Amino acid sequence: MVEAKETATEVRAVSDTGSLHKNAVEIKVITGTEALAEARIKEPPQLLGFHAFVLYLCAFVGFFCSTCNGFDGSMFNSLLTNKQFKEYYGVENTGAWTGIVTSMYQIGGVVALPFIGPACDRFGRRYGMMIGGLIASLGVIIQSTTKPNHNPVGQFMGGRFLLGFAVPIITTAGPLHVVETAHPSHRGVVTGLYNTFWFVGSILAAGSTRGSSNLSGNKTWMVPVWLQILFPGLILALAWFLPESPRWLYTRGRKEDAKKMLTYYHGNKNPDSIWVSLQLREYDQYLEMDGADKRWWDYRILFKTRASRYRMLSNICIAVFGQWAGNGAISYFISGVLDTAGITGEIQQMNINLGLACMQFAFAVFGATMVDKLGRRPMLLIANIGASFIWIAAIVSVSINDRTGTASSSKAFLAFIFMFNAIFAFGMTPLQALYPVEVLSFEMRAKGMAFSNMSLTVAMLINQFAYPIALEQVKWKLYILFAVWCPVQALVIWLFIPETKNRTLEELDDIFNSPNPRNASLVKTKVALDERKNVVEVEKM
Repeated sequence: MVEAKETATEVRAVSDTGSLHKNAVEIKVITGTEALAEARIKEPPQLLGFHAFVLYLCAFVGFFCSTCNGFDGSMFNSLLTNKQFKEYYGVENTGAWTGIVTSMYQIGGVVALPFIGPACDRFGRRYGMMIGGLIASLGVIIQSTTKPNHNPVGQFMGGRFLLGFAVPIITTAGPLHVVETAHPSHRGVVTGLYNTFWFVGSILAAGSTRGSSNLSGNKTWMVPVWLQILFPGLILALAWFLPESPRWLYTRGRKEDAKKMLTYYHGNKNPDSIWVSLQLREYDQYLEMDGADKRWWDYRILFKTRASRYRMLSNICIAVFGQWAGNGAISYFISGVLDTAGITGEIQQMNINLGLACMQFAFAVFGATMVDKLGRRPMLLIANIGASFIWIAAIVSVSINDRTGTASSSKAFLAFIFMFNAIFAFGMTPLQALYPVEVLSFEMRAKGMAFSNMSLTVAMLINQFAYPIALEQVKWKLYILFAVWCPVQALVIWLFIPETKNRTLEELDDIFNSPNPRNASLVKTKVALDERKNVVEVEKM
């Protein structure tokens, strides 16, 4: 991003000191790398061209991977407000049983971990999406065909296990495909939008459960349960037509296919495009042609060097922090959360759930458009520091409601829940998929995301087991934990998490190989440009 600009007179003055090239006619101060800045100046990317638009459509198929996950979270949350569903399976919306059934989704995810790397590395990103889509579709069919006299609880749990098995494969292959095929100039925004589609699934699930609430009998919950097959089915059908990741093609010896992909989608059919030559040059310099991604069993690359360990630490921190800010309790157990504030009506809770999803989607999309303007670190800090203050206010309001039962305190608590979700959706949601993927090198990306999924699943398992029991036993006092923990997350981000904006995926290698990746990522660079907009000299600031 260009952050400052000096006139030609000022450039000559600087040049007289010998700090920059004497033939420079312009100086720009940038964050990121000069190669990417030069490419943007010499060949401005066509954000609305035909080939860019086709690539956006391809990204939408990847976005559906996130939609699958969002649909389940909102659907199961809504089912726990449905009286027919709870009577059919004999459950409540809090307590140990709820935690166990909900956790089958995460247990399936743990079992799937050894298969994520092979699915995405051995067969490619788009085939990984298709494999996950097929397994998820089978899981939906199993959980949707339960019979009351044939152990419906066991079958429902089995279907959720299979869904949980499929989702880590889908949610690894999807963002990998999006981030590796996106144009370097807008990788941040496009990949940031990936996770916002979690709310598309959430909205559709909340809307379908609300819309089917007037149906008779078990149809009130069977309709949304069956509808869950929509997006896995679309992924299975459409991923076949997507272009494969050029990085995957390049490391498999298919360099001409990689160049064709880059030429068509990034170079506007011009093989001499600076964007094509820039990326191919970086592939040749940074990509490992015989790396651990070729060996399904080899996970050593994740912890072999200091740089790889720092990458994994950055990845896992953001993945786990995205579950422990308090959103996990609201996401899966909002019915129980609202009960603590005296909001107990079934239709009222469904309406709130739907309203939350719509509001979060709007703020998440806005946040995605800001990831390259504000940067990753500032957005993460805004989300966690802001959430801390909101949780304090929410605790005050819900504690008053616990003592007095007044409508005003109940409404205040609900308002703070909306505010928390707004700031979390803005600052964290776009980065939950973008940041963990882009901090990993290609060689470790699929296996690293598998390991990240394991950490994420452990974090979610703690949520799924602990939150329903805590809501039942200590009620609103659970929120004190979130008010204390969010500042801890902000401190870790401030001290250790590097900035990744305005760099290609390959250029991030230089950041993580430096003695202090966090400090190296924040260095600004002054570049001198000649009359043809070529970078002729670079000076670190």
